[in-house]
Amino acid sequence: MDQFDLVIIGAGPAGEKAAAKASYFGKSVALVERNFAPGGAGVHTGTLPSKTLKETALFLSGKNDKGKFGVDRDLRRELSIEDFYFRKNSVTKSEVNAIQNNITRHRIKFFNGIAKFLTPNSVRIKNESGNEEDISGNYFLIATGSFPHHPPEITFDCKRVHDSDSILSLTRFPKSITVLGAGVIGCEYATIFSTMGIQVNLIDTKNQILPFLDGEISDSLVQIMRKDGVDVVFDCGVSSVSNPSNDDEDLEITLTNGRVIKSDMFLFAAGRSGRSKELSLQEIGVKVGKRDIIEVNDHYQTSVPNIYAVGDVVGFPALASTSMDQGRVAVTHMFATHGFGKIAGLFPYGIYTVPEVSMVGLSEEEAKKQGNDICTGKAYYKDMARGKILGCEEGFLKLVFETKQMSILGVHIIGINATEIIHYGLSLVENHKDLNYIISVAFNYPTLHDLYKYAAYDGLGNLSGHKVK
Repeated sequence: MDQFDLVIIGAGPAGEKAAAKASYFGKSVALVERNFAPGGAGVHTGTLPSKTLKETALFLSGKNDKGKFGVDRDLRRELSIEDFYFRKNSVTKSEVNAIQNNITRHRIKFFNGIAKFLTPNSVRIKNESGNEEDISGNYFLIATGSFPHHPPEITFDCKRVHDSDSILSLTRFPKSITVLGAGVIGCEYATIFSTMGIQVNLIDTKNQILPFLDGEISDSLVQIMRKDGVDVVFDCGVSSVSNPSNDDEDLEITLTNGRVIKSDMFLFAAGRSGRSKELSLQEIGVKVGKRDIIEVNDHYQTSVPNIYAVGDVVGFPALASTSMDQGRVAVTHMFATHGFGKIAGLFPYGIYTVPEVSMVGLSEEEAKKQGNDICTGKAYYKDMARGKILGCEEGFLKLVFETKQMSILGVHIIGINATEIIHYGLSLVENHKDLNYIISVAFNYPTLHDLYKYAAYDGLGNLSGHKVK
């Protein structure tokens, strides 16, 4: 039986970065992956594919260019589903090659197969051919990610009734699609398909999409979706989906309020479960919670001291960016290596809808709940010189700040490149900068960073009429 200092199960963003860090410090590392290629959901079914499809939809539809340069570009009439997936497949292939090179460069032993624990110090790996191999390790790191939840009342055929994995393998464009779940995944795909000119219905049991967002941002995204033809239905779920045998007939989707929606395809995007069942964790004493999420402490250590878990399989925040750092933090703790001992307490959220949404820090609602006396300032894309060049008609940046010191508590953006320009906002919140600091900074002109400066000016104007408590 081969012996390693560290055995990592799952070669997604969290597992790969942890493996590279442990190898850098001279540890022998085994990396076990159930799929033939490394990369996990981040590369194959989640982060990169959906974001690439968003850019593809914008390019092929010409949505951001219509009427702005004297020529309207719309390539959808000649488009095949293979064309739609071309760039996604290209990006995935390139990223897989980069990860494989990183694994080789760090001398990490790669195993292909499904692992299950025999003891707290050994696992059995079974590959697609049914062959088994046992390996042992001083430490284990579980980074198996998550998979789409399948409720029993819905039959997924991955042809017309989809989850967020199978939607990436369409053989044709839907004539219309109904999406259940107005979370990040549901909103992203709803706007991607809408951008491609496909009729979209978006259903959610709550009365607000993405409730963790600042209320103004969430409301603005709904308004833009509806303007673009998305039928957004709140306070409602789906009780059944009838799938006719004749492909020419629409699905009949019955909502919990009795309404029946006819739609060509259906996408269930209302939750994910941790991929932990097949690991035989209970037999070795690892505690697992609701939806198979593994319970960990602040060091990502499970109830079994030499076994750690990171990434989507431990739940919130389930972001590729934080998962990578969780893997590095776990390695730092188990081997007492150099490096940071915990992930950043403050990190940005990026939602790749059309238009993009990004935020960092407190929303206006959160700041008020915490008892802060706050004020806000906003600046609109359409009023910025760079926004006019780009032809931006929608979007704004909102600053939430404390009134006495004028320190920035939160930054919220909806609009083109929101996920890029949020990082300056991250620095502002992290370093407790105030409105006058923003105004004193000289940005390249014209750029979208002027949004920060004019939002600060707007905040000062609003503050003059604000009664400080």
